[in-house]
Amino acid sequence: MKIHGSLVPRRYRYIDLKKMTSSFSEKLGQGGFGAVYKGQNRYGNLVAVKILTESKSSPEEFINEVVSISRTSHVNVITLLGFCYEGKRRALVFDYMLNGSLDHFIYSTTTLNMSSSLEWKILNQIAIGVARGLEYLHQGCNTRILHFDIKPQNILLDRDFTPKISDFGLAKLCHGRESALSTLGMRGTVGFIAPEVVFRNLGRVSHKSDVYSYGMLVLEMIGFKNAPMEVSNNSELYFPEWIYRNLELGKDLKLLMNVTVEEKVLARTMIIVSLWCIQTSPSDRPPIGKVIEMLEGSFESLQMPPKPILYSPTQPPSQHWEEMTSHSNGSLEERILQNIEESINTW
Repeated sequence: MKIHGSLVPRRYRYIDLKKMTSSFSEKLGQGGFGAVYKGQNRYGNLVAVKILTESKSSPEEFINEVVSISRTSHVNVITLLGFCYEGKRRALVFDYMLNGSLDHFIYSTTTLNMSSSLEWKILNQIAIGVARGLEYLHQGCNTRILHFDIKPQNILLDRDFTPKISDFGLAKLCHGRESALSTLGMRGTVGFIAPEVVFRNLGRVSHKSDVYSYGMLVLEMIGFKNAPMEVSNNSELYFPEWIYRNLELGKDLKLLMNVTVEEKVLARTMIIVSLWCIQTSPSDRPPIGKVIEMLEGSFESLQMPPKPILYSPTQPPSQHWEEMTSHSNGSLEERILQNIEESINTW
């Protein structure tokens, strides 16, 4: 912490956090890495206090998150107000986000009504906002930041549904071709992890790995839970296959029924762009700046991307991953750790 000096935000005592949250009386959410509580700072502003689970957060990962977010300042990246590092007690203090995390909306059948024009515009606004946040992390910072954990749970929404990229525990700070920090274990959802992170022969780990995760995020937003029955009981790895096949054949997607022409254009634009983002080879994916250009440009100018080869209509995704991982020694997490560390150091 001393090494990073002025970049580090305010340090709170644990007793300060108890006062802020009235002894942690109102829980906002519970995740694998800890719980988040609603609080209020001494200026009367609402805050969110994330208390990290001792066994799930290493000191290195915690410091990595504090320093990573402290280097950022962007409307689509969460603002870190402070932290607590008191023995084994670790916590982060953020601005309070009225609408919580994105997963509460896209995995709910009642929160977002897809027949509403406003809601499709909100989804498009969120997609563009997350892309702009990633563009800033990849190109706008003095030190390039690769997030490596883009998924719905890590996208927070303010009162206007402006998205904020959060949870930088797995982020990497890159100075030129070198990684500023040693690689940490990957614990994200498999469906959002770029294939090259696990399988080195597919390409190097880079900012294009975040682009892949972003593409899967957008597909989740579009309607995994609103998909037809034939794909609703499969994981997110099968949904791109179904949606690509229907677009390729020129079919009207069932999840786009009862929508206006404007809504359909927005949705189809998001779908085509997301399919470009999840191309198997990193070199085939557009940089995030190009993603923004496509989302904001003319639908007529978009070209249909090639079919991602990892998705087979005759093979359930869970079986496909098992077969691919069974040919090598070590657990999936161990392989991810080894491959990403080797790749990012050479990159």
